[in-house]
Amino acid sequence: MSPRDLDREPRSQGSDKAGAVSRRGFIQASAAVGGGLMLDFSLPSFAQGSSAPEAAATLNAYIRIAPNGETFIVSKNPEIGQGIKTSFPMIIAEELDVAWKDVRAEDAEVNPQKYGAQFAGGSLSIPMNYEQLRRAGAAARLMLITAAARTWKVPVEEITTSDGVAYHKGKNKQATYGQLADEAAKVPPPNLATVKLKDPKDFKIIGQPIGGVDSPKIVRGEPIFGIDVSVPGMKYAVYEKCPVFNGKFVSANLDEVKAMPGVRAVYVIKGNVTELDAGLFNGLVDGVAIVADKWYQANKAAEKLKVVWDEGETAKRSSAGFLSQEAELAKQAWAQEIKKEGNVEDALKSAAKVVEARYEYPFINHSPLEPMNTTAHFKNGKMEIWSPTQMPGGGKTAVSKALGIPENNITLHVTRNGGGFGRRLSNDFMLEAAAIAKELGEPVKLVRNRKQDMQSGVFRPGGFHHFKAGLDAQGKVVAFRDHFITFSNSGKIAGSANLGPTEFPAGYVPNLEYGYSMMPLDVPTGPLRAPGSNTIAFAFQSFIDELAHAAGKDPLQFQLDLLGEPRPPVITKSPFGEQVGFNNARLAGVLKEVAEKSGWGKKKLPKGTGMGIAAYYSHQGYFAEVVQASVAKNGDLRVEKVWIVGDVGRQIINPSAGGNQVEGGALDGISQALGQQITFANGRVVQTNYHDFPLMRMNQAPQVEVHFLKTDNNPTGLGEPALPPALPALANAIFAATGKRVRRMPIETSELKWA
Repeated sequence: MSPRDLDREPRSQGSDKAGAVSRRGFIQASAAVGGGLMLDFSLPSFAQGSSAPEAAATLNAYIRIAPNGETFIVSKNPEIGQGIKTSFPMIIAEELDVAWKDVRAEDAEVNPQKYGAQFAGGSLSIPMNYEQLRRAGAAARLMLITAAARTWKVPVEEITTSDGVAYHKGKNKQATYGQLADEAAKVPPPNLATVKLKDPKDFKIIGQPIGGVDSPKIVRGEPIFGIDVSVPGMKYAVYEKCPVFNGKFVSANLDEVKAMPGVRAVYVIKGNVTELDAGLFNGLVDGVAIVADKWYQANKAAEKLKVVWDEGETAKRSSAGFLSQEAELAKQAWAQEIKKEGNVEDALKSAAKVVEARYEYPFINHSPLEPMNTTAHFKNGKMEIWSPTQMPGGGKTAVSKALGIPENNITLHVTRNGGGFGRRLSNDFMLEAAAIAKELGEPVKLVRNRKQDMQSGVFRPGGFHHFKAGLDAQGKVVAFRDHFITFSNSGKIAGSANLGPTEFPAGYVPNLEYGYSMMPLDVPTGPLRAPGSNTIAFAFQSFIDELAHAAGKDPLQFQLDLLGEPRPPVITKSPFGEQVGFNNARLAGVLKEVAEKSGWGKKKLPKGTGMGIAAYYSHQGYFAEVVQASVAKNGDLRVEKVWIVGDVGRQIINPSAGGNQVEGGALDGISQALGQQITFANGRVVQTNYHDFPLMRMNQAPQVEVHFLKTDNNPTGLGEPALPPALPALANAIFAATGKRVRRMPIETSELKWA
């Protein structure tokens, strides 16, 4: 999988056939050690620390049914809080027809040769795996009922199952899955393509609100996160890098630092970064590693470290400089055309009204609460790693290439991620820990302090949109132009800093132009929850709201008129299989539904209170949101309530986790709007911690009401698509309340004062 694929916002609505393997390679039955059924889906053994019986822990198993009926189901993708460790086993258990109380969810080992892609990003886990996992469970059930039929000498068609028990009513026979397991292991594997699936109306697990399988461990404070890992003999490390990205080491007071209490080693590591590409950042930059008995000691020693760096050209970069360059670029024609339909210039000349606006959004940091960390041990030419990563395969490959260790000599244990939001798709922190471990020859845990985490991240890129649109006498959009000013790394558009040619309203306005110009950045940028969409939605949906008011129309009706009559979506092929493009009817559907749920246009609100609406299609999900916000005369802002309607197909796997993801996505977007920004001075990040990069506080969180509009489409993911509409809906609500148009994020409340 290319890193750029995570920026493409895949549109798949069909089943994924990419990376398909043969039936025989996918499912084989064999007798498990000590009895029971082990279904081999060409997957690795249970992860270290498994609660499965010891014999099962070493088996190459996807589903294992123990004699006592316990069913161990592997979840192949990293758990980052999106609930996939619960959802994947739910899907399998449903078709297996086993009671959920008997299911034991396990993390899979990293083995792309056996699993195919293993990652958490792009809201792709469900659309890529839903049907495949259902068939896996159904195949296992068929093997079990075949075993029962052989035992009882009856036709397979006469066997029924329920909650892990097989029945034959005519002979009054029944047997638990655990009792049938040994015999089932001898059954030839069925053809996955033809195995019968349940009718969704008969689902007992899928569609039920089920708590996260790790939630009790989290409440009890059990060590399941990367930062919790403890290995015998482990030392602790910090890695101090140049405050200007990719600065080169010149000299340092290494001997002075070595003499500090608890410090065991101090050494310089040279980086491997020659240029930044537009994908994920898996590079190692120059730094000084400090290893100590305790992390506190290593961190204190880093405060005494004095390094002379060659800061390079990046030291010239600053937020003030970006604004100056952007102002000059905006006066010029764009450097590269993205999309052109009709004749915008002529349409603008004949338009009844022309509207222009400039929108700006900042760089931001992902800021998961668990800082970047990895534990590593290099011994006898082999590297063992414990890491909270979203992209395990990319991490192994990066370590292999940078340190010259064959990938088959690298064992990676993926721990639960304490938040990811796209940051852990890059594996620079894993690479640093591995490099230190290789030098040290002992197990070592690298943990970044909060300042390091804030200032040496892979950032969500900022950007600028210069819009110009024309309306005819009836208020219809006849021309639409966007000059997008963005950033480059190594001469190419920086990661997640692009604008696609299909961005709405492309295809819905007769005369339209998109183009871009770039400014050099040389700082890693990449996906942050709903990459691209989380910024573009703010700019485009806010400007469309401006056009509605300029046309004298209700913003909801204006959007519906712009979407027009239903159109058939375009079907394409991609690395993720068959994909279905933007469906205007589905976006119109969630707009109408959220208007109904929120009472849009039917409420009399007090002065200073307003409602704003926005809708967006991203990561295969269609979401519309209404925000109600109040603004005091002094500009103080209070977000009161958010109504959300989402369309992610016909099935919500786990309404508990799904609702949490939608609510969390909207709150994440509002949190960004209320105060998050990363700024640069002399090539350095100015912000250092949460006091100057504030996350939303509990007393700022509005009430959120979530609804799903089910449509006859395959289910898709929920981790990301609820975020993008939240920002423009809030900005539009502020305009409705005050007449003040928010065109720059984060919101400056001092600019919202009204009389």
